[in-house]
Amino acid sequence: MVELGQWQWQEPGTAWRGVGVYHVTLTVPSREPLFGRLVIPDGVPSNARIERTALGNAVVDELYVMCRHYPAIRILQFCLMPDHLHAVIHVRQVMDTSIRSVVRGYWQGVKKLGRAYTLAVSAELNSATTHEGNAATAGEGTQGYPFPIFTERPFIRPLSRRGQLNTMIRYVQMNPQRLATKRLKPGYFRVQKDIEIGDRKYDGVGNVAILMGEGFDTVHVRNWMVKAAENGDDKQLRDYMNSRVLLARKGAVMVSPFISPQEKRVMQVLLQEQLPFILLTDNGFRDYYKPSDGLFDACAAGRLLILSPWAYEDGKRHISRSECVALNGMAEEICKNLDAREK
Repeated sequence: MVELGQWQWQEPGTAWRGVGVYHVTLTVPSREPLFGRLVIPDGVPSNARIERTALGNAVVDELYVMCRHYPAIRILQFCLMPDHLHAVIHVRQVMDTSIRSVVRGYWQGVKKLGRAYTLAVSAELNSATTHEGNAATAGEGTQGYPFPIFTERPFIRPLSRRGQLNTMIRYVQMNPQRLATKRLKPGYFRVQKDIEIGDRKYDGVGNVAILMGEGFDTVHVRNWMVKAAENGDDKQLRDYMNSRVLLARKGAVMVSPFISPQEKRVMQVLLQEQLPFILLTDNGFRDYYKPSDGLFDACAAGRLLILSPWAYEDGKRHISRSECVALNGMAEEICKNLDAREK
């Protein structure tokens, strides 16, 4: 657990300048592995590490330059990946400037490193071309090379909810292991388009062989069950939740968007007992998508299929009631179609 003491989140009148914790991500837009290469000793993902390039080392060094310029800033965790950098930053006292300006300054420093790197590569290619007697074509080898490398500003996100900091610390620490798992088992993490179930098509990530299961059922806790439990009669809710787990233990594949807290509890049991299930999500899959935490491990083990009927929408944050209703209806539709196929 990361202990920060009594830190306060954005004091009144000090938004983006006050005490707080932020997750910063810097990405090479071309996704070229300019920062380093992934090494997986003995093919074991938990042993994975990143061997840094000179540019990668320089990008990390620039983080510490930033901290020297701004003593109020402390780096809680960082991880350099082949094509991006994650950093979790703690601002320990109110600053005269905003964290956005600080990170922008870091980005400007990194851009200079990127330009120097590109010029060095260009000079090396030109020298090699000239040496081969093709001076007339010198420089052609760098055409199409991203110049400058860092054209996009770093992404910065405040962490303000309880438990979010430690979740992010773990996420950053696990990045090399997750990338190694994806490299070793690419099929389970590749976005698959137009998975047809009945009259509907989905995009999916995970093990599509789960669709070949022998039985399917939904997890859909009704509102009346929750209200009855809130009024002291929780038997029907408990019985229903237990019935979902018992069916899964007997081999049925549970299908659900797992929206409500009670449905999420059922999903946690499925994860803990390593039972396969299908998760419906309200947003599609961006490039380089990977599930989080327990879902990632289930996906790597082939016990999970994530389906979305909709394309990815950048910036989407909250699921609407109409989407909840639609996804629960699709879960029932999927079970009906898959079970009918087996008969």
